[in-house]
Amino acid sequence: MGSIKSSVSTALSALSVLAALSCTRAPQYDAIIRHGTVYDGSGGAPVQADVAIKGDSIVGIGDYSAVHGAIEVDATGLAVAPGFINMLSWANTDLLQDGRSMGDLVQGVTLEVMGEGESMGPWNDSMKAEAVKAEEDFKYDIRWTTLGEYLDYLASRGISTNVASFVGTATVRQFILGHASRAPTPAELTQMQDLVRAAMKEGAVGVGSSLIYEPGMWASTEELAALASAAHESGGMYISHIRNEDDSLFEAVNELIDISRRSGAPAEIYHIKASGKRNWGKLDSMVKLIENARQSGLRITADMYTYPASSTGLDAVMPGWVREGGFDAWRARLLDPIQRRRLLADLRQPGRGFSGAGGPQGVLLVGFKTDSLRYLQGKSLAEVAEMRHKPADETALDLIVQDGTRVQCVYFTMSEDNVRREVTLPWISFASDGGSMAPEGLFLTQSTHPRAYGNFARLLGKYVRDEKALPLEEAIRRLSAQPAGNLSLARRGSLKAGYYADVVVFDPATITDHATFDKPHQLATGMRNVFVNGVEVIKDGVHTGAKPGRFVHGPGYQPK
Repeated sequence: MGSIKSSVSTALSALSVLAALSCTRAPQYDAIIRHGTVYDGSGGAPVQADVAIKGDSIVGIGDYSAVHGAIEVDATGLAVAPGFINMLSWANTDLLQDGRSMGDLVQGVTLEVMGEGESMGPWNDSMKAEAVKAEEDFKYDIRWTTLGEYLDYLASRGISTNVASFVGTATVRQFILGHASRAPTPAELTQMQDLVRAAMKEGAVGVGSSLIYEPGMWASTEELAALASAAHESGGMYISHIRNEDDSLFEAVNELIDISRRSGAPAEIYHIKASGKRNWGKLDSMVKLIENARQSGLRITADMYTYPASSTGLDAVMPGWVREGGFDAWRARLLDPIQRRRLLADLRQPGRGFSGAGGPQGVLLVGFKTDSLRYLQGKSLAEVAEMRHKPADETALDLIVQDGTRVQCVYFTMSEDNVRREVTLPWISFASDGGSMAPEGLFLTQSTHPRAYGNFARLLGKYVRDEKALPLEEAIRRLSAQPAGNLSLARRGSLKAGYYADVVVFDPATITDHATFDKPHQLATGMRNVFVNGVEVIKDGVHTGAKPGRFVHGPGYQPK
């Protein structure tokens, strides 16, 4: 009997030990990123540490060797940083097509910020009809009216990155005035301000303008300041593709500074540049202008992409009078012989037309809606003009008419030396000004600018590692904490206990952009792991299929 009791006792003791071991081994955290070189986003020196994640948040940074997580990431020799913020994303419809956001995600982008002048709401019925008419290969249902409804809808479909948006000044103008070029009446301006206030309550991060495109170009400084004031009432900022980036650059920068001063709102310049060779020498004076405004107490910042070429439509070189009334009215004028002659005379004035790109050879055609024209993608305007035996400006007008779109182009207008100089400026953040695509399916029917696939990897590879234009810790600050602070986002942009677990792990020695102007549809490499709201979406460089992205609300958000 004694031996039986002894055996039972021994068995129970063994079970107790196993139970204790089992409890000890149960994961205390959802993920632990171990032994990495941790850059917290502040710009300070990195530390060797672990990052512990539970739920959607960071628990802490330190030594977590005594515990383990359900997911274990060995980050030895790798950089661990806050997720990157793309201050200007055109993934609006890309994410409706493919919620993975591959092009940006594999570069470490965890937040896409939209709304350069035009936003996905508020839309009235005529604006929805216009959007449907403009759809190209990808067709989508418009199941929203307001900007907040669009962002909620996007998140509900499943997206791998977080999203946020400015409300567009052109959008609220078109909602009230259509494509009219006149100034709003006082009552109409109040309606426009109320639309901005409503968007801020829904979670917009501020109000954005793009002043070289119709109908946003018709807004006066007074109108823009009034809309910026409405956004600033609840902590929003003003951000702008300024009215001119070349010959009238200083006047355009001064207008943005004036709008900030009048409204009280912080202001940011989209994709800052001095465009056109004759203007490259203006960069230092523009920088001084902005820094003087900052020293006076204004919060003026900027963002940039890391390439010496821009991308926009053929409309960007057209005078305002020919574009008034929207695309259909513009196209009709191109078909009118009298109006066409007037336009060609205008484009042929010194310093106008394609002179900023050094002529039509500096204009690369990358986007057509019409299948029969897509064989021209990747050719310069000069090449197509030669093929058609016509002057380049006439060829451009013909292409607009034939394609029924503004025709997307790449313009080689900037100086690589200026890009390198801008990269060093501490108040500049980064923005792709592109979509977030995957090198597959419908995305391959169009060409694009390589910035859509390489903007952030190019910063970390070319400018930080190879050219040593700025330290890695400073680049990370300007990819994370700085834009999060400019946008007044709560618990985003830093690796701190209690912050949302948007975390990236990458190899500083190998991160590389591969997209080129000839072959843009190429994913960047070197990003090992990406967590969005605590969920691993990139594991060992491969998408996990997870889509935990959220609508990130701005400072004026009021839950319903």
